[in-house]
Amino acid sequence: MAKNIVSKMIVLCVSGVLGILGCEALARVVLNPADFLSPRTVTDDVLGISIVPHSSGFDEWGFRNSKVPTAADVVTVGDSHTYGNTATMDDAWPSVVARATNMQVYNLGLGGYGPNQYHYLLMTKGLKLKPKWVICGIYMGDDFENAFMITYGLDHWASLRVGQWNKVNSDIWGIAAPPVWGADIRNWLSEHSMVYRLIFHSPLFAILKEAVRFEEILTKGDPYTTAVVIEDQNIREAFRPIGMAERLDKNSAPVREGMRITFHLLKEMDQACKQVGCKFLTAIIPTKETVFGEYITQNPQLHLRSELEQVIRNEQSVKIDLVDFLSREGIAFVDTLPALRRSIKDQLYAQTTRDMHPGKNGYRVIGETVVEYLLKHTSETRTYLKTVDGLNILHYKSGHAPPTRRSMGADTGTFSRRAPAGYPGGS
Repeated sequence: MAKNIVSKMIVLCVSGVLGILGCEALARVVLNPADFLSPRTVTDDVLGISIVPHSSGFDEWGFRNSKVPTAADVVTVGDSHTYGNTATMDDAWPSVVARATNMQVYNLGLGGYGPNQYHYLLMTKGLKLKPKWVICGIYMGDDFENAFMITYGLDHWASLRVGQWNKVNSDIWGIAAPPVWGADIRNWLSEHSMVYRLIFHSPLFAILKEAVRFEEILTKGDPYTTAVVIEDQNIREAFRPIGMAERLDKNSAPVREGMRITFHLLKEMDQACKQVGCKFLTAIIPTKETVFGEYITQNPQLHLRSELEQVIRNEQSVKIDLVDFLSREGIAFVDTLPALRRSIKDQLYAQTTRDMHPGKNGYRVIGETVVEYLLKHTSETRTYLKTVDGLNILHYKSGHAPPTRRSMGADTGTFSRRAPAGYPGGS
């Protein structure tokens, strides 16, 4: 009797293990591990952190691509808004560009990176792919702060320092949580098991959790979070503005220094591209607060309204300086704000109360805006796809009239004046 029980238990355990392994294998075939597994990070003296190559479905350079190609038509650099936080790899805006143009696009974006990392990755990796285009996503929310923190926090960047500043903590990614029981096991499973991620971090569970949090914000209030709800316009968005206005305040010496460093690095990237015969484009990505600015200012009773309006004012001020710099130096740019505002009823952002990143639809709009610019400024003969994610996109060949602003609805800027000779420079 005892032997039968033991035998049944062994069979049950083996069957369970085989079943889990089978589900794990199936999940890795059907789904992209890079969209679910937590990547393993290591500290880096230049970048702050980097992803371990081949970790959690990432490529051999440690970025969220299927592989490192021998060459790419387009290389993108940026932070989490270019990486595609809250969205799958296929829904990130660089992938939207790839599908719309039939170009090979390699994405060097990663959450928490800033202008310093963009510059370094372009020089050490991006240009090796011999791209025709390099697109740098500049996120208005924190790129200037990141430039300051990395420059004055990591000694690799000491050559960019000006004046006397105290040592700065370069840990943009935050202090690690105190150890708790089982954390090592859970972390290992998050990095290696699709089944674990699908069960304990499933999208359905996240939707239910966020629905409860959203109602709590509306009914009980939250000192750090507010929400704009206009049901008949399909608008139901949370905002967390605390601290963001300071990161965009030109009265702050660190912000001004971060802007100087950012402009310096953008100029150097542009000149490096010109030297090898590729084109450099800056894609300006706004904060969520600025995208919804009209709805915020029209709601006098909105919780945290003054903080939200301060973010909008500060962002507008630093953006004027950014656009003036790009114009003066002849650096091409595309502003994604007008297109995002025109699509504001399309549920552009992740429906969470904690993460303010765009969702699939927001990244689609950003990608479409970049696509319009590329279609206007790509001279080589190429036939483009007619549809992208359900959107009709005009396709043309060299010598045919490209799409107009009206046909695609995006605002772009470029200037024929060349940069003068001289020294070139997250969530």
